[in-house]
This record gives sequence, C-alpha cells and structure tokens, in this order.
Amino acid sequence: MPRNKVILPPKTIGIIGGGQLGRMMAIAARHMGYKLAVIDPTPNCPTAQVADEQIVAAYDDRNAIEQLTSISDVVTYEFENVDLPAAQYIAEQGKLPQGSKALEITQNREKEKQQMQEAGLLVPAFSIITNADECEKALENMEFPAVIKTCRGGYDGKGQRKLSTEADKPAAIDFAARHGHCIIEQWVPFDKEISVIFTRAVTGEITFFPIAENVHKDHILYQTTAPAAINEHVYNKAIEAASKLAENIGIVGTFAIEMSVKDEDIFLNEMAPRPHNSGHYTIEGCNISQFGQHIRAICGLPLTPIKLVQSAAMVNILGEDMAHALTEMSTLKAGSFHLYGKAAVKAKRKMGHVTFTADTVEEVSQLLKKYRGQRDD
Repeated sequence: MPRNKVILPPKTIGIIGGGQLGRMMAIAARHMGYKLAVIDPTPNCPTAQVADEQIVAAYDDRNAIEQLTSISDVVTYEFENVDLPAAQYIAEQGKLPQGSKALEITQNREKEKQQMQEAGLLVPAFSIITNADECEKALENMEFPAVIKTCRGGYDGKGQRKLSTEADKPAAIDFAARHGHCIIEQWVPFDKEISVIFTRAVTGEITFFPIAENVHKDHILYQTTAPAAINEHVYNKAIEAASKLAENIGIVGTFAIEMSVKDEDIFLNEMAPRPHNSGHYTIEGCNISQFGQHIRAICGLPLTPIKLVQSAAMVNILGEDMAHALTEMSTLKAGSFHLYGKAAVKAKRKMGHVTFTADTVEEVSQLLKKYRGQRDD
C-alpha cells in the first residue's frame, strides 16, 4: 500500500484544468487554508479567479506541467482527458497521489468496459470497432436501439449518436468512418439513472455519498436529486459494484460512476475519475462536499464520515437559462446559486447550478416546481 503523504496548509495544491470543477475544488481548498495554482489555456478561467496563480498554457505543454509541478506540493485534475505522459511525470515526482491508471482507463471507453467486465460487473452488450467495415459487421449482430460513441473524448452528448432502427445504420457507418475507434452499445431501456460518488484515500479508506438520481435533457445532465428513490437491494448492488471498481483500479480521490437501473438490475455506464456534476448537491446537502472530501484525500487527511444533512436537488444553469436564473436569484428566498465566472454565455454551456434543500424530497420537489413555474409564466 502506498505511503500516506500528508500535505497541510498553507502548502500549494496544483490543479490541471480551470473550469467549474477546478473552481469548486479550489474554493474547498481555500476554505481549508491551502494555496492554489492552476494550468489552463484561458486567461482568468473560472479556477484562476479563486487561485493564487495561473499558468496560461495548454494542458500538454511539458514546460508548463513541469512549472506547475515545481510550485505545487500536490497536484490534481478536474477532467479525465489529461495528457498521460504529463500525469506520469507528475506521479514520478511523487506529487500525483491519484496516479495515472484511472486516467488511462477513463480516457478510453473500451478500457472502461474491460475494467467493468474484469470486476464481474453487468454492462450492456457492446462491440469495439475501428473503421466503417467493422461497424457494418458489428451492426449485423446488434439489436436496436443502440448507441455508437467515440472511444476517446466526448461529453454532454458529444461524440455519440443514438441508433433507433436499422434505418440508422448508414449514419453509424459514416460516424465510424469519421471517428475510427468507437464502441457500439446496446441501448438498455432503464427506469432511472443513478450516480454513485465516493472518495477513496491512499490508505484504502473509502466513503460514499448518498446515491443520487439523475435526469438528462438533450444528453446533458439537467437535474440530480438525493437521495435517489431506490430500494435497499439496488442500493447495496450499486455500492458493491463501485467498491469493486475502486479496489481494482486503486482509486484515490473523489470518483463518480453513472449507472442505469432496470427493475433490480444495475448496468454500469461511464466513470469519471474526479468530482462530478451530479455530486454538486453535496455542497449544501451533506456535511462535507465531494470537493472538500477530494481535497482531504489527495492531501492525505483522514476522510470525514458522510451524512446527508437535508434532501437536495441540483439543477444545472445552462447559457439559455442565465437570464431566468438571475431573475430567480433576485426574488427567491430558497435556493443556493453557484455561478462559475465564465466570460461567454453560450447555449448548452454549463454556466452554473442552483441547489434546493429541505427536510424531505417532496418538499424539495415543491421548491423546484416554484422555480420552474416562475420560469414558465
């Protein structure tokens, strides 16, 4: 087992990536007394606005990576598409407790599925293809509906296409011709999607946040509610599946797994080796957030036992929602608004989120209805 290296304030935490996840990591770390440095190609990015120093450079700029490593006592990342050689370099310097294995796996959907299968977990039927001809052959044995995704990259619905019927085969073949390495998955009709978010320490200590239930619109997460409306059997299966993956991969830090629930079966979808959009509710809903727990893990501090303080629901604020959100912010007594400081407001871009909390999910639902009802007027 790796040695647990303790990093205490006011030492510096380096963050690769300057978006909203890095920003919320930085805010949690700032509350604890740490200093922050971030690397991002966009000047005054969301994370830089709350950090001590920004290195304006591409994520794979080796000189910039070496500079970040030299000024940081520990380094983390806010997204999974980190340059692997850069991650390996930081790990060799003893400053990346998360290591590079989780990145290598989650950057590639083929490796994700292989890892899930090796752990004996249930995944939808799938085929890996690398060109148009292989796609055509794979579709001969694939039931519809299905979905084709690029094996690398893609988020919020990008880099994928749903195949509803055989009439979509030509579009899938064209997709494969353009993107090459892809995965074709059986589309599993599901009752609901859940997120299992946990934090694991270098020592192997692990804590789970309450399982949350997700609703998507246009392939983008729209709402997350905690606790999820699932029975004890499904809850236990989800926790067991996440535990197996955590141990197999050797996770350190906060990690998220999206799962589909069909009756009492769970199907593992995708993994994220960092805090996740569906875990934002933990800032107000739990005694410690996914970001605070992540900072504790990477800095070698003992993990805080997690409690759900109140039922919660988080709603994303996209570019097209900004005007409404600002209006509601000026009138609603309920709701914790988080705006990310992004310079340009664009449709479908995550500009912030709002979280509602109450003693029960039913009360939270009423607050959401009020928020949406005012929007519809």
